[in-house]
Amino acid sequence: MSRARQPPLVTGISPNEGISWTKVTIRGENLGTGPTDLIGLTICGHNCLLTAEWMSASKIVCRVGQAKNDKGDIIVTTKSGGKGTSTVSFKLLKPEKIGILDQSAVWVDEMNYYDMRTDRNKGIPPLSLRPANPLGIEIDKGRFPQKDLEALFPGMSADFTSENFSAAWYLIENHSTTSFDQLKTAVVNLKKQANKKNEGSLAYVKGGLSTFFEAQDALSAIHQKLEADGTEKVEGSMTQKLENVLNRASNTADTLFQEVLGRKDKADSTRNALNVLQRFKFLFNLPLNIERNIQKGDYDVVINDYEKAKSLFGKTEVQVFKKYYAEVETRIEALRELLLDKLLETPSTLHDQKRYIRYLSDLHAPGDPAWQCIGAQHQWILQLMHNCKESYVKEQKGNSLLHSPMLDLDSDVRPSPIGHLSQTASLKRGSSFQSGRDDAWRYKAPQQVVFVEKLTKLVVSQLPNFWKLWISYVNGSLFSETAEKSGQMERSKKNARQRQNDFKKMIQEVMHSLVKLIRGALLPFSLREGESRQYGGWEMKSELSGQWLTHVIQTVRLSSESLTALEIPNDMLQIIQDLILDLRVRCIIVTLQHTAEDIKRLAEKEDWVVDNEGLTSLPSQFEQCIIHSLQSLKTVLDCKPGEASVFQQQKTQEDVCQLSIGIMQVFIDCLEQLSTKPDGDIDTAHLSVDVSSPDLFGSIHEDSSLSSEQRLLIALSNCRYLERHTFLNIAEHFEKHGFQGVEKITQVSMECLKELDQRLFEMYIEFKADPIVGSLEPGIYAGYFDWKDCLVPAVICL
Repeated sequence: MSRARQPPLVTGISPNEGISWTKVTIRGENLGTGPTDLIGLTICGHNCLLTAEWMSASKIVCRVGQAKNDKGDIIVTTKSGGKGTSTVSFKLLKPEKIGILDQSAVWVDEMNYYDMRTDRNKGIPPLSLRPANPLGIEIDKGRFPQKDLEALFPGMSADFTSENFSAAWYLIENHSTTSFDQLKTAVVNLKKQANKKNEGSLAYVKGGLSTFFEAQDALSAIHQKLEADGTEKVEGSMTQKLENVLNRASNTADTLFQEVLGRKDKADSTRNALNVLQRFKFLFNLPLNIERNIQKGDYDVVINDYEKAKSLFGKTEVQVFKKYYAEVETRIEALRELLLDKLLETPSTLHDQKRYIRYLSDLHAPGDPAWQCIGAQHQWILQLMHNCKESYVKEQKGNSLLHSPMLDLDSDVRPSPIGHLSQTASLKRGSSFQSGRDDAWRYKAPQQVVFVEKLTKLVVSQLPNFWKLWISYVNGSLFSETAEKSGQMERSKKNARQRQNDFKKMIQEVMHSLVKLIRGALLPFSLREGESRQYGGWEMKSELSGQWLTHVIQTVRLSSESLTALEIPNDMLQIIQDLILDLRVRCIIVTLQHTAEDIKRLAEKEDWVVDNEGLTSLPSQFEQCIIHSLQSLKTVLDCKPGEASVFQQQKTQEDVCQLSIGIMQVFIDCLEQLSTKPDGDIDTAHLSVDVSSPDLFGSIHEDSSLSSEQRLLIALSNCRYLERHTFLNIAEHFEKHGFQGVEKITQVSMECLKELDQRLFEMYIEFKADPIVGSLEPGIYAGYFDWKDCLVPAVICL
């Protein structure tokens, strides 16, 4: 039949050697389900069930009997698992015979001491004698294997003191070759031993008869002497003699045994002290162990030991324990201060912060270490931001711009459009603008741009850990990710709810500092009075170009996306969106202003080379300059998620509209300047003739200069082309990029262009009419004819 449990298995015994009656602890697996389940326990072949104490399914305590084998296995038998096995063994040691006056490191049981004078046992009850050879004949160990004997006599034992003693097993094991006559002699010996046991009690009496008789004789003599004399003097003398004898006997006994008893008392006290030290060595060694583990950084071990000591000795009344426990508390308090210093130390990783907070929580540190850490991190981030600003401002004032970091802005920054347009002698209308910029160009970044990059990188690298620390504080995972410490978690959640507004103010303060520091570097005019000193201090020699502002906008956008990914509420990040909007507006205005300046310089690039349609490259350069500027604003005009349109404010629409009209007006003024420029002020060294075109304006040679009439005629041709094509194309690009008020821009520009066209046409007619008038005017006034003298024509109505 199959058993419900596995057979017992002994895997350890402590101690693993000793003399008879040594107390041992047996450990293993499946050692029974209870005391009643344990039905057998043998050590070195001796049954130890009577002294066995079942502790658990893995632990049994018992005493080793007088086994017959020097070394053997530990076999446990249970009802539920049957007979078990053992992977360890016990070695039985032979006890040394110690006299009554011999010194010993252990206390000797005097029930069975050895008398050196008579070489025999004294004071031993007959039933306690356990002779090694009960038959009294020579023992001849056979060669029968122990396992075969156990199989032949199941449940029996060859130990004659065992309840399951088997005589056949004993004879086979010890007298397998003994003759029958010797066995008869053994029977006689057994009978003699049995008779001695029956006479054991009488032997005790016989051994003390002489002492009883001597005492009786002495008392009888004293009594007879007193009766014979009958005097008080004799009685007193004999009584005094008896007392003297008794005192001398007592003194002699004290003298003989005082040293022995003193050593025994000293040994007892030493043994008791050692037992106390051994039993409570955990507490006595704990202060030193705490110091060692703190030096090694094993804070978990220190906390576990402290919790154990607190549960055992926290409320003790023993003075020694109180003294050592007070020392433990002193070391733990020093550990709390050390861990708090490490927690508030910056910089620190989020993992270390959580670890130190858990340690302080387990050590029951006063206050709220988690909130202290959050506050310290908040102040540290703010300090880092202001230190970053101070370092870059100081570097800027130290004229170290030449050593500023290099940034590759291939996709964000381009040289001035005029610089590229000037590389081409003539640009065909409608051709796309080709940038001559080498992709390998690198531009030195202004100090403010480098500062913004560094500042945003700092915030993006530090704020996530700060935010995650708060989230862990809110959900209680700082103390136990497995929710084992529910009490601490509930307190943490309660504290977090109470301090939610305080943390929100911390985040808002970080966001406000970030935005104001960027505004101080790029938009100082947007700061309030009194904030410039704290957040500004930059030397604004010249305003950043639109290209650098575009790069800054991209940097701030990336930072905003990183912070949004942390699931920070949008209301806390709204201030960054407002900053991005202001930067976008400023970038558009600055770009349009720089475009107007570039268009002013187009007059210097006019080469007066005319194509087949009677146009120069100036209209095409103007159009390409506008297109290039709008393309550079594409990323600025596009709205990212969460961003508002750059034209949502009416003031922005009006400013952009006026700047756009101003750009068109600048180019119209440029045309007028070129048309009315004196001949001597025109540089003709670079002029050339397009030989493929007909000579529409007269013969122009390489060594000749353009006349005023020719310039006016070319300007009129350019005006007509601007009116019919260029301005309309530019209006389409404005609408494509979302500009507001395009109709107004086009209308005003067209009106200005038509006015210029009319003025230029009148000038051209005047130039052409002057020779005719000059030739006719003398003839008109030759006869002194005056129209005033003529009658005014009258109309006659019929």
